[in-house]
Amino acid sequence: MTLTLASESATRRRMLEAAGVPFETRAAEVDEDALKAEMRGPPADAMAAALAERKALSLREQGLVLGCDQILEREDGSMLSKPRSREDALAQLKSLSGRTHRLHSAAAIVENSKTVWRATETVALAMRPLSEAFLGDYLDREYEAIRWSVGGYRIEGLGAQLFERIEGSHFAILGLPLLPLLAYLRERGILAR
Repeated sequence: MTLTLASESATRRRMLEAAGVPFETRAAEVDEDALKAEMRGPPADAMAAALAERKALSLREQGLVLGCDQILEREDGSMLSKPRSREDALAQLKSLSGRTHRLHSAAAIVENSKTVWRATETVALAMRPLSEAFLGDYLDREYEAIRWSVGGYRIEGLGAQLFERIEGSHFAILGLPLLPLLAYLRERGILAR
C-alpha cells in the first residue's frame, strides 16, 4: 500500500525518510488561509486536526494519504499563523517572548476519501525574554529559514536559543506526531512489527 504525504514540508519529509517510512509526496490542494477563516471558533487543537484532515482529503489519491498541520496557540487562546513578512515575524516573536505557548501538531490519514486515523500532540514551549538586539540578529540570520514556520522559529536551528523549557515531543514541534504515526503504520503492515 502506498503512503502519500500531502505536504511540501522538507522537515516532514526528512522525518519520514529518517524513520524508514516509504512514501511519495504531493502538495495538498487547499487554501490554508481560507480554511482557517472558515473554521474560526473551534479550539486550536481541533483546528489543527481538521486542517490536517482537509489536506489529506484534498488529494483524492489511491492508498493512504497523510495530511499534517500545526497551530500555535498563545496563552490568551489566540492563534498564530506563518509570518507574512520579517516585520510580522518580529511581532510574533515579541508576543511570545517571556511567555509559554502551545504548539498543536496534528496528522490524519485518509483512505478512499474516508479518514481512518488521526492524532494530535500538544507541546508547551516556554520562551525566554528576548532582547531587541537578539531578535534583530536572529531574524537577520534566520528569516529565510523561518518565514514558512508558524511562530517565526525552527527549533532545529538557532531557534533552540529562544527557549528555556519545552514539554512534549520534539517530533511534534517539527510538525508531525511521528511516534503515533509509526504505530499506525505498523498496525497496517506498512512497517515491520
